[in-house]
Amino acid sequence: MSLHVLQEFVIVLAASVLIIYLSHKLRLPSVVGFLLTGVLIGPGGLSLVKNTGTVNVLAEIGVVMLLFTIGLEFEPVRLKRIRRDFWAGGGLQVLLTTSVTVLVLVLLKFPPREALFYGFLVSLSSTAVVLKILADRGETDAPQGRISLGVLIFQDIAIVPMIAVVPVLANAGGFSLGAVGLRFGLSALAIGTAFFLARFLMPRVLHLVVRTRVREVFLIATLFIVLGMALLTSSLGLSLALGAFLAGVILAESDYSHQVVSDIVPFKNVFNSLFFISVGMLLDVSAVWEFRSLVLILVAAILVVKFSVVVLTVGLLGYGSRIAVMTGLALAQIGEFSFVLAGVGRDNGLLAGDIFQAFVASSILTIVATPFLIQAGPALAARGERALPWKKRAVQDASGPVCDLEGHVIIAGFGLNGRNLAHVLKEAGIGYFIIELNPVTVREAAAEGELIIFGDVSSRTILVEAGARRAKGIVFAISDPIVTRRGVKAIRELNPDLFIIVRTRYASEIEELLKLGADDVIPEEFETSIEIFTRVLEKYHVPRNIVDAQVKVLRGECYGMLRGSCSAVRPVAERIADLLAAGTAETFFLGQGAWPAGKTLGALDLRGRTGATVIAVVRGEESFSSPGADFEVQEQDTLVLVASHRDIDRAFRYLTVGETG
Repeated sequence: MSLHVLQEFVIVLAASVLIIYLSHKLRLPSVVGFLLTGVLIGPGGLSLVKNTGTVNVLAEIGVVMLLFTIGLEFEPVRLKRIRRDFWAGGGLQVLLTTSVTVLVLVLLKFPPREALFYGFLVSLSSTAVVLKILADRGETDAPQGRISLGVLIFQDIAIVPMIAVVPVLANAGGFSLGAVGLRFGLSALAIGTAFFLARFLMPRVLHLVVRTRVREVFLIATLFIVLGMALLTSSLGLSLALGAFLAGVILAESDYSHQVVSDIVPFKNVFNSLFFISVGMLLDVSAVWEFRSLVLILVAAILVVKFSVVVLTVGLLGYGSRIAVMTGLALAQIGEFSFVLAGVGRDNGLLAGDIFQAFVASSILTIVATPFLIQAGPALAARGERALPWKKRAVQDASGPVCDLEGHVIIAGFGLNGRNLAHVLKEAGIGYFIIELNPVTVREAAAEGELIIFGDVSSRTILVEAGARRAKGIVFAISDPIVTRRGVKAIRELNPDLFIIVRTRYASEIEELLKLGADDVIPEEFETSIEIFTRVLEKYHVPRNIVDAQVKVLRGECYGMLRGSCSAVRPVAERIADLLAAGTAETFFLGQGAWPAGKTLGALDLRGRTGATVIAVVRGEESFSSPGADFEVQEQDTLVLVASHRDIDRAFRYLTVGETG
């Protein structure tokens, strides 16, 4: 390797570390940092790197790896969970965005083939940026997160036929619907061949490779499949990216896909970083400054078109305006695959120099704006609820039954936790009413006879319709932290006496939710920790009452010990000792064949053997208070015991197996 090439590569790495660190401090996505790195050190910036050839080669490998991992994610099981948002949401978004862009550009006298290509570019959003921001905000499982995921995966898949069509669009003389159809047909044939290989040939080949038990052989074989498929499709006149995608699909169908991901991800991350840096290097700052007005107009046009189309799409899917606005803001930018597609278009003569520079500049600016748009989402969505007309219509059409219950429980969210709670309440004979934002879930649950209403739990109108003023409690089982906070505040104002239980993903939200009016906050991460240490302690035969006391202390202090915020309170061991010293009352049921049945309390000598006292015996509908030593217990009796926690534990063991332990 030439020392000059190595020197420039070191400069790239050093600048990346510095700028990514600053981006992290400013809470900007790493993708933004990589793009800014390329702009700064590239030929159009400080010219620290003048020969971008090496970086571009590595970046192209990054594109191959990126498409390969997208192929690995193309699993029917994964898509089934978001199939409606994937097919309907993603399909509508890509089709409408492309159509609107083509219509506008044709009216501006652009050739149809170029207008269609630009429509492809605008229709794609950034999977890397959006999902990273939503994950950091804890909104991945929120409605806007699920919709965004479905749309983004559809876009990632749509890039494959788009790339395949670009050479046809570039051939002005051969451009026709027949030529486009032929190109799509070739892509479909290649994909069909890949699935055939996936199901019949590749599992056998991989099995032979795995049997060698040599990790290096498996890794090299994986790279051979990826790069070999990319080379094959390229030689057929398609693209490297298409071959990489098909290789991912092939391996996704195998039993070894998880190991493939584990081995390839480090390579992918490095090459992807270089890809974004190379995109930044393409930007000529001085040239862009000359037509800055055009760039700003393009940025505004892209944001407005994409936002409007996504809002319309989400509305057509049946979601409320708040979710539509937040999803629209999240998907309003240009995506990383647009740069891939732009590079293909430039190579085929569809993007001239100045137009290409304008596109790169406006795309980078839309990505930089994304974190701020998502952050402003809740406030803008609140205004959207008042401005967009379909909100009231959605509530009236899908609101379902009017709640006439009293003393019931309101369940906010009908996912897994909500369904489990509803099942338990139904078995216990306790009335409940459900609030859910997913229209499909609402229709399915209503068909099953559930009392459910479509709406936003943070809306006072929806809460009133759910009988919040007459309810006894509400359980927030949703995955949207912003809506949860707004909902807790709204329902506390409606009903000060209502008992509010909130499930949250992160313990950092406990204090704020308690201040807003929640009575009990259950953080998933700490409840999981409690369940883990409970089972570990049981394996070491720690008495159950000790374990229960530990759990009671942790929950009583709002998980302060686990959060590292309990330095001002007494040690946990002292508080557990207090709990163990205190007396408690428990009941013990004598089932069929229980050994104490037929014996007198005197013969059992429960107090002498365990320290527990029987203060009453319940037999059917009859109870016996302060039974004497000659009282004979029978099967189906319930003994009421009083003792310390430790003695209760001893008494339970004695009554169960005849030993005190």
